[in-house]
Amino acid sequence: MIRFISFEGGDGSGKSTQLELLAGYLSRQGISCLSTREPGGTNLGKMLRKVLLELRDEPISPETELFLYLADRAQHVQEVIEPAMAAGKLVLCDRFTDSTLAYQGYGRGVDLDALSRMNAIASRGVVPDLTFLLDCPVEVGLSRTQTRSSSHASRAAAKGKAEDRFEREGALFHEQVRRGFLELAQADLARIVVIDAARSIASIQQEIVMIVEQKLATRHSAK
Repeated sequence: MIRFISFEGGDGSGKSTQLELLAGYLSRQGISCLSTREPGGTNLGKMLRKVLLELRDEPISPETELFLYLADRAQHVQEVIEPAMAAGKLVLCDRFTDSTLAYQGYGRGVDLDALSRMNAIASRGVVPDLTFLLDCPVEVGLSRTQTRSSSHASRAAAKGKAEDRFEREGALFHEQVRRGFLELAQADLARIVVIDAARSIASIQQEIVMIVEQKLATRHSAK
């Protein structure tokens, strides 16, 4: 049964766009779904997101960053994800446990085994049934984030918002994150589907919809 789909990928991969497109498609098919994200899927999470992504001048240690993300996830799973699944909704989540392993593990250098154990606690054992990893070369993703930041510069300035902490990281950090995501995908081929995110939005959406339709058809035929 497919009840929980996560979208993963580096900065500028287009995962948020594809989640929104899939949510719209599922709604048109009469399938009840819930779109959410990490960090920021709860009221507490919104405050944590502001600290994690927008804190500009105050450095955050890798361990502090990690525990803030885990706190966000623990609240998110208990308050949003588990109740939605229990109500029969298909949950679509922008980032989940794989992002912690890729960013804080491969990117920041936190021990992967320790991260996996802490992930299991914070997620209450919840694992996505299907994960789309939107993968593209780092230079492509960073170019997209720069273009996005430039196009919204005046609006962001008006709100006093800067680019997020990870967008300010160098290319080497993002290469490590990308390698982490791809290694995670290779280790869990049954769950994680790697999508070539360097293509057009429409072609990516078509592939994702096809895969989800196949999964849903399998679910219905098994009933």
